[in-house]
Amino acid sequence: MSRKVRILPEQLANKIAAGEVVERPASVVKELVENSIDAGATEIIVEIEEGGRRLIKVTDNGCGMSRDDAMMSLERHATSKITNDDDLFSLGTLGFRGEAIPSIASVSRFSISSREHDSVEGVEIYSEGGTLRDVKACGMAPGTSISVRSLFYNTPARLKFMKSRETEAGHIGEVLNRLALSRPDIRFVYAQDNRVASRFLEVDMESRAKEVLGGVIAKELYPFEAERGPITLKGLLGSPSVSRSSAAHIYTFINGRYIRDRVVQHALLQAYRNVIERGRYPVLALFITIPAEDVDVNVHPTKHEVRFREQSAVHAAIHSAIEGVLREAPWIRLPVSTLFQAPLKPSGVSISRIEEVREALLRYSSPDPSVQSFSRSGPVAAVPEAVSLPSHPRLDEGSSIQPEGYFSALTVIGQFSSAYIICQDEDDLVIIDQHAAHERVVFETLRSNFAQGSIEGQRLLFPETIELSSSESAVVREQQGTFARLAFDLEHFGGSTWILSGIPVILSGKEYLRSLRDIIEEFAGVGSTTVVEEKVEEVLATVACHSVVRGEWHLSAAEIRNLFHGMDRTDFAGNCPHGRPAVARITRREVEKLFRRS
Repeated sequence: MSRKVRILPEQLANKIAAGEVVERPASVVKELVENSIDAGATEIIVEIEEGGRRLIKVTDNGCGMSRDDAMMSLERHATSKITNDDDLFSLGTLGFRGEAIPSIASVSRFSISSREHDSVEGVEIYSEGGTLRDVKACGMAPGTSISVRSLFYNTPARLKFMKSRETEAGHIGEVLNRLALSRPDIRFVYAQDNRVASRFLEVDMESRAKEVLGGVIAKELYPFEAERGPITLKGLLGSPSVSRSSAAHIYTFINGRYIRDRVVQHALLQAYRNVIERGRYPVLALFITIPAEDVDVNVHPTKHEVRFREQSAVHAAIHSAIEGVLREAPWIRLPVSTLFQAPLKPSGVSISRIEEVREALLRYSSPDPSVQSFSRSGPVAAVPEAVSLPSHPRLDEGSSIQPEGYFSALTVIGQFSSAYIICQDEDDLVIIDQHAAHERVVFETLRSNFAQGSIEGQRLLFPETIELSSSESAVVREQQGTFARLAFDLEHFGGSTWILSGIPVILSGKEYLRSLRDIIEEFAGVGSTTVVEEKVEEVLATVACHSVVRGEWHLSAAEIRNLFHGMDRTDFAGNCPHGRPAVARITRREVEKLFRRS
């Protein structure tokens, strides 16, 4: 009887392995450039033709290889990176499997030239489809040069899946961008069809980010560093204004290795959830340094996936460090108007005269609270108690003003369309969406009160009966304790009927039934094993949105001042809880461009 199980020929096994490692030309570039980095190169040149289909050439000035090592590198599982099992848990190199070069050689016409720094000559090896064709000595500069021609020439099925030359070249460029971000100390040159497409010189991390991501985005990136136990984090965080519709601009690195990890990305998005809208993704570069024994990179041949020994600790470290930076909203913490800065020592001008001018300016910038509105549309109705703006002690005209922060120090010009507050900060205009700003202030107050179990409730004079579907009733039963902490007093009456006897004070006089149904909808699908706290924040955002000033709402000077004091005491004040911006800045230069004065 003939055997059905047999060992595959070596060339076929190599082609199968190539299917995991070599997905497209960009995969070839990634593997070869990572080898160049591991070889200690300080300059790496990548050249391609026809999107990598005709030629991929990577040249470096690294340590180079001897004749024997170059020959051995074409064998599967031959590597200089590790020697035993223990090395897998202390990896300091990007490559270690010994699969890349033989896999690439098995699906291309492959040549490698290499010379060690102390050798007088190098070696050149040529193979086709993984079969060795020629080995000879050659003259060359120290380092290694690898040429991959006719990629997938012997696997037509794979060749059919390649995209256009422009698409493949774009993928290669993105791979090089990631590698260039991870190693700003290395020079990179990328040439397409004999024309230089990009060149990165040796610079610091911030300068490299500007080169890779562009000057416009770089202006909205903010550096940070943090330590959480054995984990060190540093990088550049983008402001909400440069968020994108995909995660393509999230660059995360573990011990210098680019990764796409779900735990890391979830922690990032959770940290950003307070400042960007749903469906949007931040722009950032995050470098995580973690003990090698606490992370396993030997998960997939592409090495993009990792596993952490303590996944929750890594998630918490990333989330808390980044949220701490975003809480300060560095994109709006700019120097405030000199009107409120400490007085300069006068030179040739009397102190009394300076104080006289200062008081005049303050009277101009802080109108009398008796003025009912900045709008011409008539007197302003009092703000109802349930949606009142953050309270603050009245500022006496004779007292010296000590602003609490950025917003309190802005010079208020007036309101626009009874929805936006127009301010001046030195030479810039600052526009504040009063609904979004108030929503953030109320949301943070609610979140703090919820954490302390002290959201204030109010009994209804006449309890309401509401009809809920079976699924909605199940949600209320499962989250009954959470509804109670939100100050909703709900009791099952029978069948599909529930009795609502109490509501949060903040919703008094508002459409609290609509708010309750929205909250039930938010909780739908949250199982008992799911972390409820994340969903609670969405619920609190809904409550805040329903309770604050909406649409056109005239605010008095005192109400605006109280709102600004509340914003100064609030985290993430630059955005509403749903991520929409609450503050916009227009520079004087931008205004002058409108009138062609610059």
